[in-house]
Amino acid sequence: MTAPTPRRALLAVALAAATAATVPGGRASAASGQDAAEPAAPEPATPGRDAAPGPAPDGGGAAARTVDNRFWYAHAHWQAGTHRGTAAVAGARPGLEIATPAGRTEYTDPHTARKTTWEYATWTSPVHRSTVPATEAIASWNAGTPAGTWIQTELRPAYSDGALGPWYVMGRWAAGDGDIRRTSVDGQTDGRTTVWTDTLAVDAPVAAAGLRITGWQLRLTLHRKPGAGRGPTVWLAGAMVSGVPDRFTVPAAAPSGAAHELKVPRYSQEVHAGQYPEYDNGGEAWCSPTSSQMIIEYWGRKPSASSLAWVHPGYADPQVCHAARSTYDAAYKGCGNWPFNAAYAATYPGLAGVVTRLTSLTDLETLVRAGIPAITSQSFLAGELTGAGYGTAGHLMTVIGFTAAGDVIANDPNSADNAAVRRVYRRREWENVWLRTKRRNAAGKTVSGSGGVCYLYAPCRPNADQIRALREVGVL
Repeated sequence: MTAPTPRRALLAVALAAATAATVPGGRASAASGQDAAEPAAPEPATPGRDAAPGPAPDGGGAAARTVDNRFWYAHAHWQAGTHRGTAAVAGARPGLEIATPAGRTEYTDPHTARKTTWEYATWTSPVHRSTVPATEAIASWNAGTPAGTWIQTELRPAYSDGALGPWYVMGRWAAGDGDIRRTSVDGQTDGRTTVWTDTLAVDAPVAAAGLRITGWQLRLTLHRKPGAGRGPTVWLAGAMVSGVPDRFTVPAAAPSGAAHELKVPRYSQEVHAGQYPEYDNGGEAWCSPTSSQMIIEYWGRKPSASSLAWVHPGYADPQVCHAARSTYDAAYKGCGNWPFNAAYAATYPGLAGVVTRLTSLTDLETLVRAGIPAITSQSFLAGELTGAGYGTAGHLMTVIGFTAAGDVIANDPNSADNAAVRRVYRRREWENVWLRTKRRNAAGKTVSGSGGVCYLYAPCRPNADQIRALREVGVL
């Protein structure tokens, strides 16, 4: 019933130890003034910056901003940055491709021990100077990877003391699993920040004047078999950084007073219990890909019959099995890698996907009213969410609407069957288990919460209402 989220538990342990010792996209560089063309570190933060980075997005100034998104996706975005063998391509969905390979490299897959030679080319983004002093960063990418191709995404942080961190691998990814095993690279560290599966986190962020991530660059390496006529195409890439304060409870957001519910397909992960145990012990742990498949089909996409041919003909909803296989992280040994799920959604024509954080239920209501459901990550004890009937260290579900009273309507994949997936959860309970960053587990130990993490999947050419909503919640 739960996504395998040891990365969150490991992160909580590490931080405690350190303490003791659209297109979903971004602003154009010229318009925003936030991106620098040269790979230089931002200047050190001035005293007090961490405590008061600026007014709230609504201009009220009552609360500091805690989330900053920056994604590249337009032709002009891909023309910027530094190219080594890559080129920007125009068209209905602009992207980045290999023009002339920069060289060849050998990659030994750590999960198969297979050594293969690849041609490669790289693109390095401009430096993005964050609008918030951040303690965590999560990258996202959308790409097409035909057979014989794959991509690597790296992120380099710039710190509040003026220093630069190393290039961290945030994912080695392909849509299929025939060439490489899709994988995160856990445990990379410079003694100041550490990669925990899909999240780069500051090791000791507790003090107000502690180290923060104040800027970052992205580097994409595109691989293809030597002499191949085509390689991968990257349509979107970027990251979300955040500085959400530690909190066991969060302020209540007033409901809009308007009921709204989207017609999202309902799939249960429990229907798949015991199926394909090689992918994280089977359906019992498939909350993330099951939720992803619900929203992919809400947008009218489905895998082809040929892509489902490997699934046992006696299994119901074979597309959920396909989603699990397509999101599986061989290092994490699970299907709950957040960017891998967003990247999977974007393999379907016309869809884009990113991982971000939202800051309130008001944000979710804004998206739902515009027709955009969201996948949210939350953890709770059995008694903290009335009607759930279970407790979890980490679980994904799909928010599809709100009642007139503001209660949350969710498609919860931890249900006995598809018919039981739709749930209504009490607003205040649900808000807290999703947005908090700290909680007590059953043993009374302090552990981490997701702090508002969600996946957003939407058309790569959103309509006017969708653009307005995505801008309002800070993703565009």
